[in-house]
Amino acid sequence: FHTDIPKAQYDIVIDPKMAFGTGHHQTTCHMIRAILATDMNGKRVLDMGCGTALLAILARKHGATDVTGIDIDEFAYENALENIRLNDTADINIRLGGVDALHEGETFDYILANINRNILLADMSQYAAHMHPGSVIFMSGFYVEDIPLLQEEAARQGLRFDTHAENNRWAMI
Repeated sequence: FHTDIPKAQYDIVIDPKMAFGTGHHQTTCHMIRAILATDMNGKRVLDMGCGTALLAILARKHGATDVTGIDIDEFAYENALENIRLNDTADINIRLGGVDALHEGETFDYILANINRNILLADMSQYAAHMHPGSVIFMSGFYVEDIPLLQEEAARQGLRFDTHAENNRWAMI
């Protein structure tokens, strides 16, 4: 609903309805920056808890060739389907569900999980099970003080901490 639209590398139209993910929250901004700083050409990407599918759409426009978005909320699922059509990215696969919607043996080069600390902690083993050597997971949706808890769980899952970003106490690792 903006009238002052600046020129940008990627023009993405989002009708958020009741789903999370307009791009204005600090955690979404962290994820957007991470995607834009990453070579996604030809990569398989999972947007876990996709909400409006903003991150999935950006990953696809930034070169990812196989993109899947998953959300547990039916309103978000329907909204994500609408937004991928609005952005001519209908080849993005949107699924309704949680980690149960991941297929056995399916792996991703990049996993984007902008959810919340408790869900990230509960589901990290499933994310790790869908990674291969060289995969990267970007997690956000939590505060800076939550980083040690997430680092501990990531280490238990065989994941290596690389770096973090923070803005106004909101973090991404």
